[in-house]
Amino acid sequence: MPIFEYSCLKCGSRFEKLLKSGSVDGIVCPGCGSDQVEKEFSVFATGTSAPSAPAAPPGCSGGG
Repeated sequence: MPIFEYSCLKCGSRFEKLLKSGSVDGIVCPGCGSDQVEKEFSVFATGTSAPSAPAAPPGCSGGG
């Protein structure tokens, strides 16, 4: 289930909601209870479980 970010147009509070796909009805601000909320653009991060090796500079063969 994706996490969506919202901001309240009434009190200015920002909050997140974990929602099933397509269930956007009934979103209310947890601070003031207003239903005047606006979906925000979210930034997401990606990661790997293993560290990556440093890349060799272009044109270097490493041998000689």
